[in-house]
Amino acid sequence: MKFRLTSSDIALAAALLLAATGTAAAPVGDAWQRPALSVKAPARQALMSAAFAGARVVAVGERGIVALSDDRGITWRQAPSPVSVTLTTVRFADARRGVAVGHAGTVLTTEDAGESWTVRLDGLRLARLAKEAAATPEAMKEAERLLADGPDKPFLDVMLWDAQRLLAVGAYGIAFHSQDGGKSWAPWMARLPNPQGLHWYMARRAGDAIVLAGEQGLLARSDDGGHSFRTLASPYKGSWFTGELRADGSLVLAGLRGNAWHARDSSGGWTQLSAPTGTSITASATAADGTLLLANQAGLLLALRGETLVPVNERPLPMPAALLPLAPDRALAFGLAGATPVALNLGAKP
Repeated sequence: MKFRLTSSDIALAAALLLAATGTAAAPVGDAWQRPALSVKAPARQALMSAAFAGARVVAVGERGIVALSDDRGITWRQAPSPVSVTLTTVRFADARRGVAVGHAGTVLTTEDAGESWTVRLDGLRLARLAKEAAATPEAMKEAERLLADGPDKPFLDVMLWDAQRLLAVGAYGIAFHSQDGGKSWAPWMARLPNPQGLHWYMARRAGDAIVLAGEQGLLARSDDGGHSFRTLASPYKGSWFTGELRADGSLVLAGLRGNAWHARDSSGGWTQLSAPTGTSITASATAADGTLLLANQAGLLLALRGETLVPVNERPLPMPAALLPLAPDRALAFGLAGATPVALNLGAKP
């Protein structure tokens, strides 16, 4: 027997949800086209990424949640979000202007430190843009596949040059560039060496150098600000989930099964870092004193000491997805349990 929900059924379900949870129901429709639900405790939702907007902390996560803290993570409030899809990454160019990206090809921008957000790109529009820009039969075939699939490709990272210029990358090799703060876009898939359409998980920039990393050891580098890219030989053929391109030109990459590698410059001479477990590393950040921090799925926060990763937190964290250092001895971790303050023992020795 088949059942069909009527509008009365949906209204009743929404009312019951509100009564049971204190959560306001969002309009019915596709998640990438409807506002996020209002929740009582945004800092206890699954949060995937966070960044500073001046002194404010802006965090984003599942179901389009945007959480704001003006006291460095002590108290939080929710900001309205125009989408209900998972937001994977947020970054700020300055104290007011930032970008968040996520599932369904979503790109949002803010000009008021996260108080309000504007949709700048979605999966349907990016597919149309890819088709308009297709210059080869292969590019046209890929664009038509994007159109046929619908808005199901997530952006997984976004990189900023400034408030106007940004690059969003994600699943199946999608890569879109804007030079006017998200008002217009150009597909960069043809510019990047990724013939298999593998996922891009990470985008980092230091000056004119850019490194993109992803699945199956996928690595690409630009030394001219993104005008051209070349394949970078990878020391590991598993997925890279995170990493940091540092101001001194060195690069640290980390990912599947606890693999972490360090290259001191662009020549590609790699050194494997010693890690305490073989658990996948999913987050990275640089502490106030310049220490590189990594987090793995076992809940360990790891500091780079020489060529060794040393645990610096007392208690494991629940599946950290992002780190935000607050001071030399404190950080916020974000993940399935929301925002969690963490004390860092950066005096720990290998």
